Amino acid sequence: MFWNTLKVGIKNLLLRKLRSLLTVLGVILGVGSVIAMLAIGEGSKREALEQIRRLGANNVIIRSVKPAEGENQGSSNASQQRGFVLEYGLTYKDFDRLVATIPTLSEAVPMSIINKYAVRETHWIPNAKILATTSEYLQVKNIELGRGRFISGVDNRNAWNVAVLGSGAAERLFKFEDPIGKPILLGDDVYRVIGVLASRGDTAAAGASSGDDANDEIYIPLSCAQRRFGEIKMQRSSGSFSAEKTQLNEITLKVADSSVVSQTAAMARKILLAAHPKEEDFRLTIPLELLRRAEEEKRIWNLVLGSIAGISLLVGGIGIMNIMLANVTERTREIGIRRAIGANRWDITVQFLVETVLLSSVGGTMGVALGVSIPFLVSYLFALETVISWWSVCLAFGISVGIGIVFGIYPARRAAMMDPIEALRNE
Repeated sequence: MFWNTLKVGIKNLLLRKLRSLLTVLGVILGVGSVIAMLAIGEGSKREALEQIRRLGANNVIIRSVKPAEGENQGSSNASQQRGFVLEYGLTYKDFDRLVATIPTLSEAVPMSIINKYAVRETHWIPNAKILATTSEYLQVKNIELGRGRFISGVDNRNAWNVAVLGSGAAERLFKFEDPIGKPILLGDDVYRVIGVLASRGDTAAAGASSGDDANDEIYIPLSCAQRRFGEIKMQRSSGSFSAEKTQLNEITLKVADSSVVSQTAAMARKILLAAHPKEEDFRLTIPLELLRRAEEEKRIWNLVLGSIAGISLLVGGIGIMNIMLANVTERTREIGIRRAIGANRWDITVQFLVETVLLSSVGGTMGVALGVSIPFLVSYLFALETVISWWSVCLAFGISVGIGIVFGIYPARRAAMMDPIEALRNE
């Protein structure tokens, strides 16, 4: 009986091909939009979450911040006019104090940033970002070494002129040559390349907010930077002269247990505020809190996108109910004949429900194909990352079938409740 009912339903829908196509069009667009919007939203958020994860869930990052232009502007300008140096940010004493005071630390890494030109024969980087740090940097920052080795404790103790290149810096300076053991010029000093880092993808450079590529960074021992470059950065522009002194640009604290990251950050802030009482020239970043906040925002974003796309599915369901009501009116005499020859109300209800489920299922299947195709097209044309989740496909298809059932119940019951005698009289 079920197969006969299914065959009759398919036959009735094919008798009105254009009407059936227009009816399922709303479901197709609704299912496709749900899958596509969730895929695009998931892709846009995944890269942001990945960047936060690279900072380390167990890390507390402290960065030096230059006082704002409006803060102490008069005093800073006056001091610079008298030839003084604007001094701000983290110091070596701050680092030693943090390491000695906070008991929850497993690792601590200082870092200083210098901008100098890097030269290798005819290849050069005009404003290379040079990171002076220690041997623990590689492990704390979760960076993978491509070949060679990283800076060691011996390199720092002896202040040797050695350098580790990011994959982008190695390519720009050496093209297709192997840089290991080769000399490069950083500023006025010659350094020997001892290692090259693996490519880190499109990630922001350390200590940068402008989206600099981390693959272009060059790493040298911190002690070497102290001796070769000093701590004062001088700038000349439009006939004016300014000088700034910053000992450390960043301190990264690694905590063994992620449950005490927030407490560690609070202790670090309190210790630093004791040494920087006048103005807060540092900023704490807690990747774990950023990760939790970003994941919560992603869930809300997915909910908003799904709700917006779900409206089109609702419109498609209303269209199905509208068409089925029209079918009931057109097939009144058919209903009367079926009731007269022995069909009961349940048979009539099932007949119309089968037709609505067929419409929504076909529309859902075609919508899934459309929804899966759109993210691939967006990735190809606009180079945007998209992520298609299996649950979004199942959810969209399940909702489409559910909407077909829900919006098909009323027309089916209306057909089943018809009086057979009155139905047979209908012209």
